[in-house]
Amino acid sequence: MYAIIKTGGKQYRVKQGDVIDVELLKVDGNAVDFNEVLLLNTGTEVKIGAPVLTECTVTGELLGQVKGPKVVAFKYRRRKSSRRKVGHRQKYSRVKITSITAA
Repeated sequence: MYAIIKTGGKQYRVKQGDVIDVELLKVDGNAVDFNEVLLLNTGTEVKIGAPVLTECTVTGELLGQVKGPKVVAFKYRRRKSSRRKVGHRQKYSRVKITSITAA
């Protein structure tokens, strides 16, 4: 059984026991519910939402925050003594999928 969920403007294919990194979540406690389920495959049937399945919920456990890879933006103009270096490192929430429920 797997589901396709939408969070943070991105879509993820998840099944029970998966650990995924999603955009930073503001939640209280450790339980995370993803209500925007786009597709659910139970093995025998496939349910497709239009646009979402309202009776399905994916529940996860918040494991913590992690940082993504460092991205460096370097701008350089030749013969002008002009250079600019800016770095960025995105923060993500690491979530372990505990259950997929369907009514």
